[in-house]
Amino acid sequence: MCSVSRERAEGGRVIVEVDDKVAKVRNIKVDSRLDSSWDTREKTVAFSFDYCYWSVDPEDPKYASQEMVFQDLGTSVLSGAFRGYNICLFAYGQTGSGKTYTMMGTPASIGLTPRICELSEFNFSLFFLFSFLEIYNERVRDLLKQSDRKKPYTLRVREHPETGPYVQGLTQHLVTDYKQVVKLLEEGIAKRITAATHIHNASSRSHAIFTIHYTQAILENNLPSEIASKINLVDLAGSERADPSYCKDRITEGANINKSLVTLGIVISTLAQNSQMFSSCQSINTVTSEGEGSHAGSPHPGSSSGARRPAYIPYRDSILTWLLKDSLGGNSKTIMIATISPASSSYNETMSTLRYAANAKNIINKPRVNEDANVKLIRELREEIDRLKTMLMSFELRNSSPSWSDDRDGNLTELVLQNEMKVCMIYLML
Repeated sequence: MCSVSRERAEGGRVIVEVDDKVAKVRNIKVDSRLDSSWDTREKTVAFSFDYCYWSVDPEDPKYASQEMVFQDLGTSVLSGAFRGYNICLFAYGQTGSGKTYTMMGTPASIGLTPRICELSEFNFSLFFLFSFLEIYNERVRDLLKQSDRKKPYTLRVREHPETGPYVQGLTQHLVTDYKQVVKLLEEGIAKRITAATHIHNASSRSHAIFTIHYTQAILENNLPSEIASKINLVDLAGSERADPSYCKDRITEGANINKSLVTLGIVISTLAQNSQMFSSCQSINTVTSEGEGSHAGSPHPGSSSGARRPAYIPYRDSILTWLLKDSLGGNSKTIMIATISPASSSYNETMSTLRYAANAKNIINKPRVNEDANVKLIRELREEIDRLKTMLMSFELRNSSPSWSDDRDGNLTELVLQNEMKVCMIYLML
């Protein structure tokens, strides 16, 4: 996603081009040489993504509005949450490249977070809990909690064995309409820490995570049930270079921001590496199973004895990656928005961001629907009953050996009765 404001005022040269789903960056290191005919490096580097947006000039026919971004990304967030999946959407990029504008927007052009909340259906069958936190200097602050500024406080991050990392003591607010959501957003944004830097006049000095706990009541198998999902909308602080002219506070903030973003990069790189290794192991196992008849007695290099172990993922090296553990490599559908500046002065940061995003594409998560455990068990038992009944009918139709068939029919009938008894017991417990 390309945006520009400060760069235009500085007279920077545009080096980024968007062609459908491909972002092309002109290699200024090659262009800057007087005689580059002998240089074998590519003059243009291309990166392909699911979506590419051009947000430089509103008069340009290719200009991507906030509405267009929402229709492509925001609607998929809502549909996934409605089906019971955990969703994470986060914006990453250089300071001043448009992350907060994309996620939060302005009063005249609202961003993804307000739009997602606006189109959520507030009715009696849906239950919404909202929370809003920031990670500042590796410490967690609740942006929706009334506190005395003279007595700063931080919250602890814990990890539940089943639900994963969470923030102890973080307030959750029940919301029944969109106006209440707007009020919470405005309150949290007003408390978020910002400061002027040489790149941006109101640079975010913290990572912000706005979480929606979405619960819907449904009727499944004639039983009342619930499908719960969690939406994490993350506005990351921008990466930046250290400037010795900064005061001590700005240097400390920048160091902690860069530390957490570096850790995030390591986690994404390791997850991508593990996903690629898992995919290659699966392909090796497929080839092995096809040829195992002719090589039954010989060990295969792709077997478990010789397979590489997945690399260690350092989630706990940063509060940010620890809190986003499930979103990055677990039970979640995750969308990454990479925001870049198209100016030549930001070439290194632009290339770094695009490589970052290209690496994240290789991560394979395994999201699952968060459904009621009892209803899930009943559904599985009923599927097993149907399968056994089908087998029982097929044996009755192929009744060629009476003695053998009678024994098998008796076993299947007994299994059917056992599963039906389990279903009845669960109904009684409910």
